[in-house]
Amino acid sequence: MSEPARIAAQLFAQYGEDAAVIATLRAAEVAAQGDTNALEHWDQVIHILENGGRADGSTN
Repeated sequence: MSEPARIAAQLFAQYGEDAAVIATLRAAEVAAQGDTNALEHWDQVIHILENGGRADGSTN
């Protein structure tokens, strides 16, 4: 399991359907700091959460 997938799973376990909102807030925090590497990480986490836990976006 990739690091973004692991983080997404942890966020979902803790926050349920609000996990993507939490990840978006964290992405905004690192974006405000100018940390493009961390922003890319959080964007991957958000993508996974918004696609039902699948990094590739498929639903099967």
